[in-house]
Amino acid sequence: MDIQSIKNRFGIIGNSPALNYAMEVAVQVAGTDLTVLINGESGTGKEVFSQIIHTLSARKHNPFIAVNCGAIPEGTIDSELFGHEKGSFTGASDARKGYFETVNGGTIFLDEIGELPLGTQARLLRVLETGEYIRVGSSKVQKTDVRVIAASNKDLLQLVQMGKFREDLYYRLSTVPIRVPALGDRPEDIHLLFRKFAADFANKYKTSPVQLDEEAKNLLINYPWPGNVRELKNIAEQISVLSQDKQITAKELTKFLQPYSTNRMPVLASANGNPHEFSNEREILYKLFFDMKKDVTELKRMFLDILQNPNWVTQNQAFINELKESDGYRIKNNEPMQSMIVQPSMPSSSSAPLTIGMNNNIHEHVEVEESLNIMDKEKELIIKALKKHRSKRKDAALDLGISERTLYRKLKEYDIEE
Repeated sequence: MDIQSIKNRFGIIGNSPALNYAMEVAVQVAGTDLTVLINGESGTGKEVFSQIIHTLSARKHNPFIAVNCGAIPEGTIDSELFGHEKGSFTGASDARKGYFETVNGGTIFLDEIGELPLGTQARLLRVLETGEYIRVGSSKVQKTDVRVIAASNKDLLQLVQMGKFREDLYYRLSTVPIRVPALGDRPEDIHLLFRKFAADFANKYKTSPVQLDEEAKNLLINYPWPGNVRELKNIAEQISVLSQDKQITAKELTKFLQPYSTNRMPVLASANGNPHEFSNEREILYKLFFDMKKDVTELKRMFLDILQNPNWVTQNQAFINELKESDGYRIKNNEPMQSMIVQPSMPSSSSAPLTIGMNNNIHEHVEVEESLNIMDKEKELIIKALKKHRSKRKDAALDLGISERTLYRKLKEYDIEE
């Protein structure tokens, strides 16, 4: 079966080289029982690739099930995957089969596998290596023949380095990796997808499909699409419903495209220019605090230069005047220039003010910085969020930009009492 016929069968639109390569890999690996790891941003269609692999495999007549690991509470995920015995925990009134038992002979797609607890990861590794598992509350070893296809929108290797994902499981899962490109990496496909979604909507509701003029096409292509194909489909349907004119201009299209910075958390570019390097909130905080500490260090170095060269103030008077007027720093200058206090305009937890006396008795007073340990800062933010929302986990998690399940795990990790 050629690539184009597979695209037609599964409704895949696009001809970008990255997309075609991902499909070629999926087709080649389908005839084997190798474990596959699908990487890609949320909304790129990773589940479709798992269905392609299963449909083209020898297991196509056996069961296929997709499991979102991030949507199952941590306390019940072992039971969901491996089953449990009657009375094994509170509420277990009957024995229950897990997915690895009910899908025996078929394929199981584990989406967002990076959300699995470490204990469950150990159980999964055993299944992948030996085909054996044990129900919760049982001592009987059971066998299963299930092909595992995993997917993640996070960099699992980074999670391994952070101690959140087992290294042995990572290498066991990524026997054959498939990278599904983000929509922003396939600009030639954006307008094709828009036309497809607009035509589908028009056929469903018996209306004429909306069309874009050239300027609107360019705007659509240059938009970064943080929500990928899912967001593009939503935009196409919104325009089809709300637009009075079927010929859409760039001005009209702008009403439906929100500024990129308001759709996501701040994106920090790495040294190689990759805006997706920081895949979770902890890495973003790391970068912010690191830059903050670097600024303070530079400020200290400047004043040490002043101590070594008392004529520095006179030589750099223009720079000092500019510094006084800037938003980045505040200079308290109620005394003559010989006694100057410079205080960074940043949270007080980052650094204490530097006091430099420039008289006959030259001295430096630098207070010790508070800890910039990222775990301490993360714990502090979580406590503040809980206080702000009166211990309502859902609201606090939303404010922090993380899932409620992730917040629950962090409460246990940091031993935070609500």
